[in-house]
Amino acid sequence: MAKQTAELVLQSQGHIHFDILTLFDYCRSHLHDFPQSASPSHFSVRQFGHGQSNPTFLLEINFDDNLKRYVLRKKPHGKLLQSAHAVEREYQVLHALGSHTMVPVPKVFCLCTDASVIGTAFYIMEYLEGRIFLHPQLPDVEPHQRTAIYREIARVLASLHHADVDAIGLGNYGRRENYCRRQVERWAKQYMASTGDGKAERYSKMLELISWLRQHIPLEDSSGRATGLVHGDFRIDNLVFHPTEDRVIGILDWELSALGNQMSDVAYSSLHYIVEFGLDKVGQDQGLEQTGIPEGLPSLAEYVAEYCSLAGKPWPVDNWKFYIAFSLFRGAAIYTGIYSRWLMGNASGGAGAQNAGIKANALVETAWSYIGQESVLPPHPPSGAKAYMQQLDNQMQDQDFLKEIGKFVPGGRVKELRDRLIKFMETHIYPMEKEFYQLAQSSSRWTVHPAEENLKELAKREGLWNLFIPLDSTARARELLFDAKIPNIFQDRRNSLLGAGLSNLEYGYLCEIMGRSVWAPQIFNCGAPDTGNMEVLLRYGNKEQLVEWLIPLLEGRIRSGFAMTEPQVASSDATNIECSIRREGDSYVINGTKWWTSGAMDPRCKLLIVMGKTDFTAQKHKQQSMILVDIKTPGVHIKRPLMVFGFDDAPHGHAEVSFENVRVPAKNILLGEGRGFEIAQGRLGPGRLHHCMRLIGAAERGMEMMAKRALQRRVFGKLIAQQGSFLSDIAKCRIEVEKTRLLVLEAADQLDRLGNKEARGTIAMAKVAAPAMALKVLDMAMQVHGAAGLSSDTILAHLWATARTLRIADGPDEVHLGTIAKLELQRARL
Repeated sequence: MAKQTAELVLQSQGHIHFDILTLFDYCRSHLHDFPQSASPSHFSVRQFGHGQSNPTFLLEINFDDNLKRYVLRKKPHGKLLQSAHAVEREYQVLHALGSHTMVPVPKVFCLCTDASVIGTAFYIMEYLEGRIFLHPQLPDVEPHQRTAIYREIARVLASLHHADVDAIGLGNYGRRENYCRRQVERWAKQYMASTGDGKAERYSKMLELISWLRQHIPLEDSSGRATGLVHGDFRIDNLVFHPTEDRVIGILDWELSALGNQMSDVAYSSLHYIVEFGLDKVGQDQGLEQTGIPEGLPSLAEYVAEYCSLAGKPWPVDNWKFYIAFSLFRGAAIYTGIYSRWLMGNASGGAGAQNAGIKANALVETAWSYIGQESVLPPHPPSGAKAYMQQLDNQMQDQDFLKEIGKFVPGGRVKELRDRLIKFMETHIYPMEKEFYQLAQSSSRWTVHPAEENLKELAKREGLWNLFIPLDSTARARELLFDAKIPNIFQDRRNSLLGAGLSNLEYGYLCEIMGRSVWAPQIFNCGAPDTGNMEVLLRYGNKEQLVEWLIPLLEGRIRSGFAMTEPQVASSDATNIECSIRREGDSYVINGTKWWTSGAMDPRCKLLIVMGKTDFTAQKHKQQSMILVDIKTPGVHIKRPLMVFGFDDAPHGHAEVSFENVRVPAKNILLGEGRGFEIAQGRLGPGRLHHCMRLIGAAERGMEMMAKRALQRRVFGKLIAQQGSFLSDIAKCRIEVEKTRLLVLEAADQLDRLGNKEARGTIAMAKVAAPAMALKVLDMAMQVHGAAGLSSDTILAHLWATARTLRIADGPDEVHLGTIAKLELQRARL
């Protein structure tokens, strides 16, 4: 069972060894929201009883029936080992992460290095009201909740490891190379300083373990390949969970944080599978792998596989013994230090410190037992890991349904991403829309605004990049690229290029938010046609094609276009396509004209996926093929930009493109000749839904602007919001938005569960309903804005033009209505 944060506080103030009055004066001077009229009688200080390291205190000021809480963390009093208990470093890393990333950490307010205040350096941070699970077995927790909690632990650790230390000001936080080697020497030195000469007795097997570790440092440690921000003490009881939701709101105890080998964090967070770590469990040293894994908890291999999937890390089988033995060694050194401080009388955390010496030796014994095992991880991630993740998704959906009575209620992870996305939009994108429009209407409109690339880098750092990529596509890319020399996929610390492993349904909630601005999707690398083209490569590209084209697209270094529609034929029927792709030796030669090739005007566009016919005599749906074309290939001519209701959508643009004897290597063919129609169907299913999701966001933006305008604008003596006709119309608009959202989410759910073919009817319904709904809502919003709604002074006209386009793009309404009707008649015949 979890403890509420407040339950970990000791009720007595007897452990306070500093002047509370002096601390009160400091708080009143340095905490901006500290009540200035309060007196020391309103102020209380109590120590947290959990933890054995830097003493931590709850500060409470109760004044005028307003209770404010803070947390103070300080160095222990008395003589300390050199470099230990550096609260200054804790403050530094918390400040950097809290200011520049979405890693959940408590906000820090001030750092005091003046020992005259309370005797040691300290810092003050926010108090987090939540739950702390003291036992990794999660007793008294339902199995489905255990599963969700462990996935959240893996997710938060991966999120922490994605932090770009250079970008957030931690580039000089420490040396990056030889982390494990330096740590072995550091803790060996600490162990020696904590033992002998009247202190705790030295254990010979600990000295032998130090020697073994020195001889088995992983090669990756010296290269720095696995380097990034390391927490150093990442375990479940250093995480504060939301009071009711299974998501982490704060990572605590950063005393051991550094730059280094991040796999050491993963191993340390896994130790409860190997050994019982609790100081109150003397003589009970077996871990979960020996005592039995409670229902709902993943196995050790499944937990590590989940982390590796989320963090983009290779499977650590080769060096896992070292990482576990190293973690046990370090734990033994820490416990020995705690026991030594207890002997000297300055250990925090209560009576448990007395048992630390016995437990330290038990950890050493466990390390040698683990080293002696023939194998400790399977050679590859367990095949059951995917099933475990799917089980979790199902359980999460079931639990959300039972708890909130709704089939389409997003889980905790999606809610968190959604909140972060909304914050990003409000902070960075909406304020820039005017500048983006000014550039798009200037003589320099076919250039990229410098802020756009900066925002893309920020989106990467905040984990909001490539969110559209579904989990199954991610798995295929990892399999193909695992042994490729592509450091960005598996070692990049800034971002996860393969997204967050979301389902189409989960992405729906996020794609809707992006749809509120025409500029937003490309900031998150989630804009069409790049998403569809990346999906084509992910699903159908070979390894060479992925390396050459997919990686730059995933990184956002290039953009792309999809060349299918032709001016001379009704291209909604793909069998009408006339563009020819003719094989000549080791090449294909392309001839034809395309238009409405979105993205081709962008100066960053490097790739066109072209659909044409390789065999005009084959079966009707086997004539078409798709091929990858470098836009700089001789014979590719960008003839002109096309306007959409007066918008040219610069710098993205919609181009007419001619192909005149364009010769490309035969290896550029996708999946093989005659597979173009098949690829197109696979591409269009998710892409159509993405358009529908964004249209709901556009409609919500219209609803919001409409309501605000109606509450501010007067006509004929009263506000528009007081007009009866308006009240009726806005109510009807809300009904349409909610109906359409449910239909789109149902289509996404069917796409996840049943696949593109079985979901095609519901996808078609969504594709018809979403543009119609958005047009109605946006038309109403423009009407409420009057002449301003038709101008470029608001975003409404542009959103309306986009919505109207989507009654034709990706298949006109009539095609989708035909699909719906055919399926309905088939059901009737059955």
